Amino acid sequence: MTAPIIRRALMYVPSSSPKMLSKSRTMTVDTITYDLEDSVAPAQKATARSNLIPLLSQPRPPSIRETCVRINSVDSGLALDDLTAVLQGPHLDAIMLPKCQSAADLHFVTDVIRHTLPSRHSAASRDGLANADGSRPISIIALIESAQAIQNLAQICAASPFLSGLVFAAEDFALDMSLTRTPALTEFLYARSAIATAARAAGLPSTIDLVCTAYRGEQGIRTLEEECLNGKGMGFNGKQCIHPTQVDVCHKSFSPGEKEVEWAVRVVVADEKAERAGRGAWTLDGKMIDKPVVGKCHAVLERAKACEVDVSAIRERWKDQDPE
Repeated sequence: MTAPIIRRALMYVPSSSPKMLSKSRTMTVDTITYDLEDSVAPAQKATARSNLIPLLSQPRPPSIRETCVRINSVDSGLALDDLTAVLQGPHLDAIMLPKCQSAADLHFVTDVIRHTLPSRHSAASRDGLANADGSRPISIIALIESAQAIQNLAQICAASPFLSGLVFAAEDFALDMSLTRTPALTEFLYARSAIATAARAAGLPSTIDLVCTAYRGEQGIRTLEEECLNGKGMGFNGKQCIHPTQVDVCHKSFSPGEKEVEWAVRVVVADEKAERAGRGAWTLDGKMIDKPVVGKCHAVLERAKACEVDVSAIRERWKDQDPE
């Protein structure tokens, strides 16, 4: 079993800029997404694809968990050329599919991946199972950008065994719905809730929230922090980034906090003792602890480990915690 997929920050890099491509390899980020879509002019598409071939032919640096390419949408007529080019790269981890409207869009990308790399995807699943040679199947991340996509979420989530996450594209959704984006983001409440709920119901590991358009100065960082916490509260576990200054804030916001991990450790340690004593519900710091609470704490610790938090050291510090 491979390491769980963690996409707290998903950083976009234009594939038409050799300078940005080179600089991207020095970043520390969960997912680097090289963009062949919106940031690349039509006349530069072929050049942008060529720019990615040498980059995808070398292992990613340890500071980057995942290398992804955002191709053009299926209805653009460019997706097949994009896939034919980037699937040559042995170190490609994921494909981002923009403007995913229905299951048919995912069927197209899935079929191309299977046809191009049959040995790597013969028994692939989004559970992260590695092949006999140790290679991991290429994941698909779907961008949800329209009212039609929101209505088709259940079918989209079930369309491909390679699908590992959904991303909300707020600006395109606002265009489709004739909405005006406001700082409160209330105009996106239904769409964001629908995406987070559908992804969880389908067991997808990643739900990536909208881009924060503010990134300059203290106010920009505060706005980003507020958006991250708002998204986390709705069930998202990552955020799209358009500037390197946003990455650290997203990593921190979508990782379990120090107090959250400590509480989870105390609950888990005390529950192990309560279970041995034959106790069901019990209390800790005057709060009732039952199975759902314990289950949430186990989930927090699993994510903390994936985010490279030293959970063992915290457990050692609280090894004497008893249930009340």
